[in-house]
Parts: sequence; structure tokens; C-alpha cells
Amino acid sequence: MPILNDAGLKHQTLPTGHYGYSATRLDDLGAAEYTLVTIVCDVSPSVASFVDEMEAALREIVKACRFSPRADNLMVRLVTFSGTMYEVHGFKLLERCNPDDYKKVLRIGSATALYDAAENAISAHADYGKQLTNADLAVNGIVFVITDGEDNMSGLGVGEVRKALTGAVQTEALEGLTSVLIGVNVTDTRIGAYLQDFKTEAGFTHYLELAGADSATLAGLADFVSRSITLQSRHLGSGGPVPSLTF
Repeated sequence: MPILNDAGLKHQTLPTGHYGYSATRLDDLGAAEYTLVTIVCDVSPSVASFVDEMEAALREIVKACRFSPRADNLMVRLVTFSGTMYEVHGFKLLERCNPDDYKKVLRIGSATALYDAAENAISAHADYGKQLTNADLAVNGIVFVITDGEDNMSGLGVGEVRKALTGAVQTEALEGLTSVLIGVNVTDTRIGAYLQDFKTEAGFTHYLELAGADSATLAGLADFVSRSITLQSRHLGSGGPVPSLTF
């Protein structure tokens, strides 16, 4: 697996003590405002049949964001989870994200620690956002949690995910936070209902359900994610709610 963190990223602890995260050092930032982006990918065994398509989608997201007029104002973090969560790289300036580095980064594991990964992603946004705000930078964020199944391994529950989301949305450190739960390859209505319930109980902004996971479907997902990132970043400083996109 490529090592995608570098010397410009500093490890941070979280008040909750759950794993922590890495982020670009404040001294290395040159813009006055940033949109934080976290992509959380399920790498449990059921994802194995379409892991190459998922990696291709990640590469397309990075490529598309580079053409955004807000490219200089984006920082991206990638997290994966199976039985445990793993930070592939922390909040990294988009200009330092090489699309080719996202080959062979999704390593299939066992089990599904969905809640742990979601809570960490959200808490990291709030914590790093506070640091940026304290440095007189404007900041908002968007989180994508991509999964195809149920949690069966987390030490945390839905309540902790909701607490993290509520705190992140209410904090003055972030101008706004959009959270998107994405169900991929959801062909079982029971799984669809489970994920819809998770969206509601945790308080995610949106839930997107995809019945397939072929190259065309995941290319469409990459387009949706990149457009959502650009929209979130353009909305920084507006003070109003971010319009939702359709897939």
C-alpha cells in the first residue's frame, strides 16, 4: 500500500480518544479559507468484487476536483474500514493528491466497523476545523461514508455518531458540515432499510442508495461526489444552507 501521508501532515489526537487523525500543518496553508473533505470507504469482504471500480472512482474524484475553481481551497482525507478503521491519508491539500496514488489503496479486511469510522471522520472535521478557525481561516466541510452493509464490529454505537454530528454542526468552528451516507450495491431491502435508519438516527444530511457497483454506477458516484465537493466549497461564506445535488 502506498504511504500517502507525508512530512507536511501532523498527527492529531481527538478529545474522544478514538484513533485520531492527521492533517496539514497550519504553517503550510496559504489560502484564507478551506473546505475539508473526508471520504470513508468500506473495505469489508463483500466489497471485494468491486474494489477496483471503487479505486477508479477515487481517482476520478481527485481528477475532477483539480478542475474545480476552488481547487486551491480543498483538503482531502481518505479513511477505510473493515474490522478496524485505517487512515490512508489525513487532511491533505488537493494539489498534493496524486490520482495515481489511489491504486491499490483499498485493502480488503474482515468485518464492518461502520460506526467507529463514521464517528472518527466527523470528529476529525470538528477538531481540525476548530484549529483552522482559531487561526482566522474560514472553513466548512463535507463527509462521505460509503458502505454496502451493516455494522458488526464497532466499539461505538449510533448514539456516538449522532453526538459527533450534532456537535460538529453546532460548533462555531465550521461554517457548515454536509454529511452523506452512501449505500453501494444495495440489493437487499433489509440492508437498505438498515442504512436508511442509520441515516435518520445518526442525523446524516443525505442518504444515497445505489443498487449496483459496476464501473458505470461508480463513475456516476465519482461525478456526484466531485460535484458535491465543489458546491460545498463554493458555498463557503454564504451563510445559508447548501443546496442538495441529485445523483
